Amino acid sequence: MTGSYVVRPIGRVESTLLDPAAAPRQGDEGAPDAWLVLDPAMKPAAADLAIGDDLVVLTWLDRADRDVLRVHPRSDPDAPVHGVFSTRSPDRPNPIGLHTVRILAIDGTRLRVSGLEAIDATPVLDIKPVLGPIDTR
Repeated sequence: MTGSYVVRPIGRVESTLLDPAAAPRQGDEGAPDAWLVLDPAMKPAAADLAIGDDLVVLTWLDRADRDVLRVHPRSDPDAPVHGVFSTRSPDRPNPIGLHTVRILAIDGTRLRVSGLEAIDATPVLDIKPVLGPIDTR
């Protein structure tokens, strides 16, 4: 496959999580509340978001290792090795993070959310509404 794609971040994560090794594996495993700080130009795109909305946030896991193809799931050395496409490992060829969050507060183009395990300064690529039941697996 050939070609390139331009992806422009729309904002960044502002979180107390600073160390990837100390971050929870998933948002429902103790992630602190965090802010999605959107570029001011995104204000019209966020105009209809409301407190209580459930969102899917796509991030660029900029500190991930893009050369990793196989991992021990959840970094458990006793677990059999799996291809990264059958895991939620941040290390993968295109390290796009997928996070289901809930809006707790809105301050202009800043969205306070729960359930976000991304670390501070992680680029935000896109935000989409949750259209069906939330998968809590």
